[in-house]
Amino acid sequence: MADQYTWGLILGAVLGLVAVYNLGLLALYNLVMRNKSEDNGADSLRKTPTPALNGECPFDADVIVVGAGVAGAALANTLAKDGRRVHVIERDLSEPDRIVGELLQPGGYLKLIELGLEDCVEQIDAQRVFGYALFKDGNRTQISYPLEKFHSDVAGRGFHNGRFVQRLREKAASLPNVRLEQGTVTSLLEEKGTIKGVQYRTKAGEELTAYAPLTIVCDGCFSNLRRSLCNPKVDVPSCFVGLVLENCNLPFENNGHVVLADPSPILFYPISSNEVRCLVDIPGQKVPSISNGEMANYLKTVVAPQIPREIFHSFVAAVDGGNIKTMPNRSMPAAPYPTPGALLMGDAFNMRHPLTGGGMTVALSDIVILRNLLRHLSNLNDAPALCNYLESFYTLRKPVASTINTLAGALYQVFSASPDEARKEMRQACFDYLSLGGIFSSGPVSLLSGLNPRPLILVLHFFAVAIYGVGRILLPFPSPYRFWIGARIITSASGIIFPIMKAEGLRQMFFPATVPAYYYQAPPSN
Repeated sequence: MADQYTWGLILGAVLGLVAVYNLGLLALYNLVMRNKSEDNGADSLRKTPTPALNGECPFDADVIVVGAGVAGAALANTLAKDGRRVHVIERDLSEPDRIVGELLQPGGYLKLIELGLEDCVEQIDAQRVFGYALFKDGNRTQISYPLEKFHSDVAGRGFHNGRFVQRLREKAASLPNVRLEQGTVTSLLEEKGTIKGVQYRTKAGEELTAYAPLTIVCDGCFSNLRRSLCNPKVDVPSCFVGLVLENCNLPFENNGHVVLADPSPILFYPISSNEVRCLVDIPGQKVPSISNGEMANYLKTVVAPQIPREIFHSFVAAVDGGNIKTMPNRSMPAAPYPTPGALLMGDAFNMRHPLTGGGMTVALSDIVILRNLLRHLSNLNDAPALCNYLESFYTLRKPVASTINTLAGALYQVFSASPDEARKEMRQACFDYLSLGGIFSSGPVSLLSGLNPRPLILVLHFFAVAIYGVGRILLPFPSPYRFWIGARIITSASGIIFPIMKAEGLRQMFFPATVPAYYYQAPPSN
């Protein structure tokens, strides 16, 4: 076993040198291209006077935000603090009751700080999360977030999604230039290819229109507006079954828990001082019926025997309590149609499997990028120029978004059980690799947490796991059959990660400096 550790350390060192070399080349190329293109992109917005609207319709606000979930409410706060007049239209302003969006990774918390919204996780009984515990076939290992270089307050946060959303809404509504209204947006108002505003129905049933130079659609995973702004390719690989365990002591305090169960992972994490969220993944789009007792029977007979003994009784009690909820797990690559006057954000724009809890981190990171792009502009009225300028947003978001999206999709496939021998070995290799500790655990968890969102590092670690799995198979006595399984592990790993990266956009992920829109950024203000 010691030889395997030594071999793994050598492999990790070599891969690390390769990563540094490639990142150095990319940085050099980036610098050269930036110097060549420093005058491009934002000139029309900075130098050309903005035309008037010819009196067709007065703008009611600078920005209309459709939806006031995590993304919409945080965006409204951010833009309003930069002096924009923001009109937020949300279908239901009552407190949401969801079973996802309850774990904010440390990288997402850092974005909250950057946006000045960190106080929104206060006074909601949010629990700090410092890492993960993994369980497989009676074995367990614990991996911590690499937080040594950060302030002591930086950690993950577990909370009730509805409480967090309401805090964000309350903070937005307290700003004088935010109008928060309950209503259902039925359509986007388009004129000559430009979005001018929205048509919506108020809570009282009145049909109204609202106008703004920029409309940002953040109406969530079930968006009915996204089809006119992107090419939605929604996949539903599985469903989550949600439970709340009360007065439950997790085996590892203040940690998320992932059980590599059959057929797919089970998650546990704290959402208040006396509640633990349990999410049971069921592959496919059909789940056992809750109403006739099939679900309770499935949870007791199939799931319960696989969970850690310390929380077995709390789990069974939660099942007996009957408060069981389900939701489909959706993934959708970002495939926008650049449209003058409109922009997509949040789950309406991009989704990934919620296994890694990265959705809010991606959304908050997107908001930081958009804020930095918009804050240099005095007005937003020149829709074609603004649309061209904001194309850089889609490239600038890729390092964070693509890393988290790819990792979520790849980990879900690796962590799910499979009858295929190569997939079984890959699953075991992943568990053993993370159990090695050091860079073998801190590297992957820094990617998952959003602290080190680098696509190249993700690929290196993913294939390091595969190669480690091959080494486990071949040592100490290789055979033709073991060579065959080793080759299958590599091809299986490639078959998992490359389609995901292709959907995310290989060029934008790894060579953003070669994308012309990368240089449409405004220079820093004086």
